[in-house]
Amino acid sequence: MQASLEQLSKITVFAGLETADTVALQPYTQVQRYGKGEIVLHEGDRLPAKLYAVVSGLIKVSKTATTGKETIFRVLAAGEIFAAPALLGNGISPATVTAESDCEILTVERDALLKAIQENPEIALRMLMVFNSRIQQLHETVHGLVSERAIVRLARLIQYFAGESGTDLTPQGECLKVRLPYYRMARTSGITYEECVRLIKSLKSVITYGRGGKITIVDAKKLDAIASGEM
Repeated sequence: MQASLEQLSKITVFAGLETADTVALQPYTQVQRYGKGEIVLHEGDRLPAKLYAVVSGLIKVSKTATTGKETIFRVLAAGEIFAAPALLGNGISPATVTAESDCEILTVERDALLKAIQENPEIALRMLMVFNSRIQQLHETVHGLVSERAIVRLARLIQYFAGESGTDLTPQGECLKVRLPYYRMARTSGITYEECVRLIKSLKSVITYGRGGKITIVDAKKLDAIASGEM
């Protein structure tokens, strides 16, 4: 189905545009719903020339090695764009995208988007800022895998999601709004499941781990010291 103006406005790169700009894009949009666990894009898929974005829910971007080991690159929430090669590259999906929850995915046809960018270059600037941020994050991840201890990478991962998705203040501490089960933390940090469980248990005075990946930061200062490599 075609995207509504409200759905278009939820996408970060389109937020705050004049109504006339979003109305012009609307006929070239499509929204598709996916249930939790459904594959949105397979790695290696030939993609149509479109901009992809999350309207609601969460998606997981990952790659699977020939050994079967999965590495999670990132989890994206509502408003985020993804699958850049479909728009700017070779049209091949570089990773698998899976619905982490029931979600809605919006697409905008490339030609219509380019026309909108001609009318409002701010859209292109916002897209460049998103892609630049992800490249920097990738550089930091690669550097961490090569040179940082596993516990440092794990602490930084928890801090990243606390900042990215937010926290709720509870009597026990700051509870992350996003769930981080062991398998996700392990696959994102480049460590084994068993090592992840061991390290999380060693941090029991700093964070608590609840069922389903409920993370609560008990001592933010200690977590910061660990993430900085001071402990």
